[in-house]
Amino acid sequence: MSPSSVVPGAAKSAALPDVRERAVVRFAGDSGDGMQITGSRFTMETALAGSDLATFPDFPAEIRAPVGTTFGVSAFQIHFGSAEVATAGDELDVLVAMNPAALTTNIKDLRPGGTVIVDTGAFTERNLLKAGYAANPLENGSLSEFRVLPIDIGKLTEAAVAGLGLTSKQTARSRNMWALGLVLWMYGRDRQVTTDWLLKKFSDEPAIANANVAVLNAGHAFGETAELSGELRPVSIGAAPAERGTYRTVSGTEAIAWGLVAGLKAAGLERMVFAGYPITPASPVLQVLTGLRAHGVVTFQAEDEIAAICAAIGASFAGSLGVTSSSGPGIALKTEAMGLAIATELPLIIVDSQRAGPSTGLPTKTEQSDLFQAVLGRNGDAPLAVISASTPSDCFDVAIEAVRLATKYMTPVFLLTDGYLANAAEPWKIPDPASLPTFPVQFRTDPEGFQPFLRNPATLARVWARPGTPGLEHRIGGIERSATSGNISYDPDNHATMTELRAAKIAGIAADIPEQEVSQGEDRGELAVVGWGSTFGPIHMAVQRARAEGRRVSHIHLRYISPFPRNLGDLLKRFDRVIVPEMNNGQLVMLLRAAYLVPAERFSQVNGKPFKVSTVLDAIRERTSGNGKGGAA
Repeated sequence: MSPSSVVPGAAKSAALPDVRERAVVRFAGDSGDGMQITGSRFTMETALAGSDLATFPDFPAEIRAPVGTTFGVSAFQIHFGSAEVATAGDELDVLVAMNPAALTTNIKDLRPGGTVIVDTGAFTERNLLKAGYAANPLENGSLSEFRVLPIDIGKLTEAAVAGLGLTSKQTARSRNMWALGLVLWMYGRDRQVTTDWLLKKFSDEPAIANANVAVLNAGHAFGETAELSGELRPVSIGAAPAERGTYRTVSGTEAIAWGLVAGLKAAGLERMVFAGYPITPASPVLQVLTGLRAHGVVTFQAEDEIAAICAAIGASFAGSLGVTSSSGPGIALKTEAMGLAIATELPLIIVDSQRAGPSTGLPTKTEQSDLFQAVLGRNGDAPLAVISASTPSDCFDVAIEAVRLATKYMTPVFLLTDGYLANAAEPWKIPDPASLPTFPVQFRTDPEGFQPFLRNPATLARVWARPGTPGLEHRIGGIERSATSGNISYDPDNHATMTELRAAKIAGIAADIPEQEVSQGEDRGELAVVGWGSTFGPIHMAVQRARAEGRRVSHIHLRYISPFPRNLGDLLKRFDRVIVPEMNNGQLVMLLRAAYLVPAERFSQVNGKPFKVSTVLDAIRERTSGNGKGGAA
């Protein structure tokens, strides 16, 4: 299609919609173009239409890169459909590119025949040079395999707000609403909720509110009245089947915050003290929890990572639930204090929103490379519990479980998430509070025979005594303590005893967690695909399609990593081959090999992006034999 193919014509809304099961749309532009807001509003309207969905916000690392440069591109991807959606999508059906930099950095993800909507007003000679184009791609035929809709969005935005009193800068910042209006029309989505949101958001600036609404409506009207292409038609994607209940979209960050509060209530504790330090992509946990003060949450932004975790440990010593969070570099700084929490045997939640490293690495890109750091990364023999979340909504349940393990076993617990889970969103059925678990904490109150390291014979957890409780005055610290009196001890045999007790306590958690189940498929077969964390979606869909092809493949997904579920070794040995897709250089593979002597195969990806379903599916096909039955799922 040539750029001149967009001309006024008959009402496009008269065309019958193209009925499809799913679609993948990405909005991309400069970091000041409002792509995250655009994607979020499209997500809201899509959720209200009843579609299943998964989102993938993608941020630039620079706080404010030079306008029009490739490293300043911000994008928001949404995969939605009338059937199950478990990933943000492999290939794009529609790409909205607000400038040349957005086009060049994202066009490779658009499927052949896919639609690219470009704002021609931004394709100036200067912007083309910034994006690395020697010639205008809208004119040289390099986009011939795609359906190109070149629209001067900036000019049409100006026309929509004419006479409303906006400055040129304010008008330019409204372009994203025009693009949103057009895409809402393309997929038959309502815009009333977004209209109401705009009026509320800019209630103190009615001129800006009215202008944004006008621009949104103009984009939608353009789709209705312009002959965009002889082939392009509105697309109809219906609602997905769902259990009855109340739903909302939830990000992994929100689910973790709410899960921590639910865990606080389940434990019967009065207060959670969250102490953190800003770092991408972990900072939003602090931001969400700040709004939950009415539920017993105290938030504290410390001067550095070390102060943050030490403040959380102090809160736990005082009888509150201590929580801290960070990402890879910040987790490294917290390491010594983790050892203190292990030595003092205090409950502590450490949320690690992993990102690509080492060092600063790719701070806004996702990875799973902190696994060794979580399981092994401390001086001395210092075991703790490690669990991971697999989807944004799963973060809620995993956060509750982290509180349960921390308070029951008096131990720090690593809760592993990553940049994708932290920012991604999906529909979540809000649970009935009465259905949530309870595990009330029992503080020591009897001074008779009290010592701080008296242990529960079943769990090996030491007693938890609030400072100030009459007769229970005590001190604990990082120097080794006597296993009987709790006093400082340099006795070598005592140190060996305490080291073994701390290890046995963590190992004993295996008896208190569910046995490992197969997420999909049989408990034996030709191939097991083992995953953890946010690889769940791609593995789930890839295994589903491979099984539809008649392949004897199963999906095993781990929530508990330290300790492993007690039956995991026996389960893995029932398969001829084991492959482990993970976004690191093979860390879980090494742990599985060391623990069970199974020939697990490394299948790594370290490009800062989530796995594609097709990538995992190709790996399955290479390692299995199909029987010719079944078809694409």
